[in-house]
Amino acid sequence: MPLQIIRNDITRMRCDAIVNAANNTLLGGGGVDGAIHRAAGSGLLEECRALGGCETGEAKITGAYKLPCRYVIHTVGPVWHGGGFGEEKLLSSCYRNSLELAKQYDCETVCFPLISAGVYGYPKDEALRVAVNEISRFLLENEMTVSIVVYDKQSFQISKKLIADIREYIDERYIQEHYVPRGNLIYSQCKAPGDLRDVVGSVDESFSEMLLRKIDEKGMTDAQCYKKANIDRKLFSKIRGNPQYKPSKPTAIAFAVALELPPEEAADLLLKAGYALSPSSKFDMIIEYFIRSRRYDILEINEALFEFDQPLLGA
Repeated sequence: MPLQIIRNDITRMRCDAIVNAANNTLLGGGGVDGAIHRAAGSGLLEECRALGGCETGEAKITGAYKLPCRYVIHTVGPVWHGGGFGEEKLLSSCYRNSLELAKQYDCETVCFPLISAGVYGYPKDEALRVAVNEISRFLLENEMTVSIVVYDKQSFQISKKLIADIREYIDERYIQEHYVPRGNLIYSQCKAPGDLRDVVGSVDESFSEMLLRKIDEKGMTDAQCYKKANIDRKLFSKIRGNPQYKPSKPTAIAFAVALELPPEEAADLLLKAGYALSPSSKFDMIIEYFIRSRRYDILEINEALFEFDQPLLGA
């Protein structure tokens, strides 16, 4: 999964590199910076002394010492002064320079904290937006798995209005409004095919075949589709190479979102994989909210799923 959000202690992450939200001296401090230095041991401090500090927005790399990763990438985020002093440009530079450094050192997995969102005072929702935008831009051109690691819910915050709208949507859904029960599943109502040939074609077409057909119809390349779906290239290759491949439900939904399918077509694609959206599932209702609202930003959807303690798309 190219970009994921994880609730964990970043010093425990097993990956190629973790990113340290450092200060200009690189000699340790509070928050994430202090925790990383304590976990790494004195060797990290000694190496950092030789680096001569770091400018805001820049990044430098060291060994990881006692940490369960290969490298620590140190970057200095901006202090929030209201947003009118180039803070967003500097914060974007932190992510961009850290990712380029990780690429230079052949890192395949990188974990970030939410830079500047602690004692530096950057509003958490804005800090998250900058992080997601910059990481997403990098992943469009590069193959890497990147995680945003947050310690607790207080470290993570998305739009309160979006959360309120989703809660209201879930509360207002009724099974009889959009669904017809068939056996143990709940299927969205959709248009009947025009003739017998349509019926046979619809039954015989597998999930993989329908997905590839939809990609062609949308004029997308394979890479554009799986990157937009937040899907790993290797997983997409399995789906393309096996017409009978059955994806997980989050993966099937991720492709429906990436293709920006309207509700009826999204339901058809899910059905090919043996799934449907149920009003008894909070996960399903969050997905339905975004699809019916025509909001197809998978990273925004994952932020909302994370807030509600649900599985993320693309896994």
